[in-house]
Amino acid sequence: MTAPPTFLEIVWLARWPLLYGLGTTVAISALAILGGTVIGTLLGLTLTYGNRAVRLLARIYTDVIRGTPVLVLVLASFYILGTVGLDLSAFQAGVLALTLFCASHVGEITRGALQTVHKGQTEAAKAIGLTFGQTFRYVLGPQALRLALPPLINTAAEMVKASTLLSVIGVAELLLRTQEVISRAFHSLEFYLLAGLLYFLVNFAIERLGRYVERRVSVA
Repeated sequence: MTAPPTFLEIVWLARWPLLYGLGTTVAISALAILGGTVIGTLLGLTLTYGNRAVRLLARIYTDVIRGTPVLVLVLASFYILGTVGLDLSAFQAGVLALTLFCASHVGEITRGALQTVHKGQTEAAKAIGLTFGQTFRYVLGPQALRLALPPLINTAAEMVKASTLLSVIGVAELLLRTQEVISRAFHSLEFYLLAGLLYFLVNFAIERLGRYVERRVSVA
């Protein structure tokens, strides 16, 4: 009678599905973080320097999205947008939902960081003839970035964890791939622990990268 395969043997046999799921998780998280950072930075600038009407629109967006559960955003992006003619794949809908959620948090972080910089900095920049773009690039931006980096790192880690919710719409990220392997191998605890370790490694890499950038900008 042949002995059943060990857990490590099963992991080896399932290595490609798991690696594919890990790669999908990393891709989703990277796209959401990148898109959310760009949109969120624009939101933060709008909340800080926009006129009253534009600030109001940005505030409504930020508060509504931040107050909406990520799962609701994921389901809405996948199912509701399809009913109005915008057919997105599960991957695209998931990235869109996480990007919108990330942007709302980055917008608040950016606003808070910019408002923490003393107003005298802006007045001094105006006094020496700098345009707003130059003021932001050379005066406000670097100081705000130093203040914003720690919460930005936390937000990036949250996007990785939120990517697990995309399994409900069929995105073959790490959690869904892990569940598929478990359905065939029945080593639930071991595979969930392995998935947890992989998520930890991704977030640890984000944290290390963030600390590296933080050290670089602190001496710039």
